[in-house]
Amino acid sequence: MNKKNKDKYQIINKDFPSQKEKIKYFHSLSEEDKLQAFLEIIDVSSHIVFLGGAGVSTESGIPDFRGKNGLYRKKEKRFSRYRPEYLLSYDCLSKEPEIFFAYFRKNLDSRQVEPNDAHRALARMESQGKLDGVVTQNIDGLHQKAGSVRVDEIHGSALRSYCISCRKAYGPDYIFDSPEEIPLCPDCGKIIRPDVTLYGEFLPEEAYDHAVSIINRADCLIIGGTSLEVGSAAQLAHLFHGEYLVIINKGKTRLEGKANLVFHDSIGKILSLVV
Repeated sequence: MNKKNKDKYQIINKDFPSQKEKIKYFHSLSEEDKLQAFLEIIDVSSHIVFLGGAGVSTESGIPDFRGKNGLYRKKEKRFSRYRPEYLLSYDCLSKEPEIFFAYFRKNLDSRQVEPNDAHRALARMESQGKLDGVVTQNIDGLHQKAGSVRVDEIHGSALRSYCISCRKAYGPDYIFDSPEEIPLCPDCGKIIRPDVTLYGEFLPEEAYDHAVSIINRADCLIIGGTSLEVGSAAQLAHLFHGEYLVIINKGKTRLEGKANLVFHDSIGKILSLVV
């Protein structure tokens, strides 16, 4: 780093005897200095990736799954005898498709939902050449709606669907607007299913492999809206070995002890302040 850059990055440009001391320093910063440090990290980083979970979309009014007001806590009489995970599983789709589609239509239709400040800030970062990509567990399509192009949907999208037999693709309205209890393909008569990763299924190989590739290359990983307790996001987060790890989540998140910056705040608010 040249003399000009040394003068420019007053907070992050410091020498530390160990990684432990470096993390200790970052965690001691005031909220104002943390925001300045985040600005500097974004400025100095060449390959930034955002890894997001359900908390990114809760600010658009979409409930998460296991939170206080999450989807799995809703009391719906028709579905009360089923485990929440079963209702979004391959087993349910195969054995009780009428239940699967009733639940899916009622709870996962995001077509009228609008992106929030976090989605828009990430789209700005991409358009400015500061973001290599978004890796999301969400299936609502809000990143693309906000303008992001480089999005790896590692759990698929509720806005796409296809025939389980002939594989013909259908748009975002077919399943949700179909008058049939179980949507069937006009060409072959088989079930049309959403292009999402259900419980009991493997993640989409192409999206996951690309996510692994950009995270391995990243010098800055921003994690938002996920506790990293379980699942694919946790696996991906542990692949990151770059310079800067930033976590933005209202609740506690795994890996906070290894993160340079941790914000227990709104993702949209923090990203809007620095982008």
